[in-house]
Amino acid sequence: MSMQVSPSIAVLRWAAERTHLSEVALAHRFPKWPQWREGEAQPTLKQLEAFARFTHTPFGYFFLLEPPQIALPVPDFRTHRDTPLAVPSADLLDTLYLSQQRQEWFREYAQWHGLTVMDWVGSGNIQGSPEDAAEHLREVLALSIAERQRLPTWTEALRQLISKSEDAGVLVMGSSVVGTNSHRKLDVEEFRGFALSDDLAPLIFLNAADSKSAQMFTLAHELAHLLLGKSGVSDTQAGRVPDLAIERWCNQVAAELLMPLDETRRAINHDTSIEGEIRRLARKFKVSTLVALRRLFDANQIDEQTLWQLYHSEVERLQTIERASGGGDFYRTLGARTGKRFARALVASALEGQTLFQDAFRLLGLRKSEAFYTAARELGVMA
Repeated sequence: MSMQVSPSIAVLRWAAERTHLSEVALAHRFPKWPQWREGEAQPTLKQLEAFARFTHTPFGYFFLLEPPQIALPVPDFRTHRDTPLAVPSADLLDTLYLSQQRQEWFREYAQWHGLTVMDWVGSGNIQGSPEDAAEHLREVLALSIAERQRLPTWTEALRQLISKSEDAGVLVMGSSVVGTNSHRKLDVEEFRGFALSDDLAPLIFLNAADSKSAQMFTLAHELAHLLLGKSGVSDTQAGRVPDLAIERWCNQVAAELLMPLDETRRAINHDTSIEGEIRRLARKFKVSTLVALRRLFDANQIDEQTLWQLYHSEVERLQTIERASGGGDFYRTLGARTGKRFARALVASALEGQTLFQDAFRLLGLRKSEAFYTAARELGVMA
């Protein structure tokens, strides 16, 4: 008979909350979960070990009297119905920790190689005009609205914005899973992205489970965070007007960066229905329909009642559409997951003997030498 153990009920509940799974889902995986939660039954040692692995919780935590206080290592700007979110998931925390490790490595690399400090990071002011901030970012990124409009798809527009951000010195990373673990999918409802501000290694992470157009707005929003020099995790949505002043300002900058109000006014076709015009403008500027809707309101083309009526119906429509397609060639997606700027620097440093291969493998999520050399060729670091 397997030995039973007596874990802390408070910690069991805390670990379950961090999974962001329903009680039904937990009970499906662990049939006696309802009894464990209420203290009516105790798990066996093997069952508790399995529960610890499933919830990504250190086994020893279950014997603490109270759950440990584990806060996000950066400011949390996420809200749900305008109230702060509760316990961050292990998936979000582990993604943040890995990103911080990558940023720390690149900062040391940048110092060693004498890379230029990015004086635009932290140069913004929340008291300043969002329009001026967007224009500043457009100059930093060498971003042309006309050039973006000529791109055929939202995917191309996102790829271009990422490329220009990296050219401006930002490490842009995007993934829909924790590291390379396809069993640990990131939840868009928990967070859409975050920014880690630094004048040598500014980093933006995008939740790639989101749609391409939504990721584009998140990227623009996080660029505004870097302009302010403010690290933080966001769940920003184009149509919302957040209560937090920083998030509201960053949303305004993002909208102006992607869809300038003056350009929007010139592009409006008054002979088209509002619903049709939203989709037409979204295609023209390569933004989400929610951004286009918000800009029509900002341009005084619709009133606030119409804005929110159309906003809620558009959110429902978008929720029926698959957010993102997964998969793809591992080596081609490596540059997206870790950022080409970061990956190329790390691979080159390892090949030059400045970084241990085991550290390079860990930061890139690789296990075999063959995979490393294939990645080096795909990234153009070696022939």
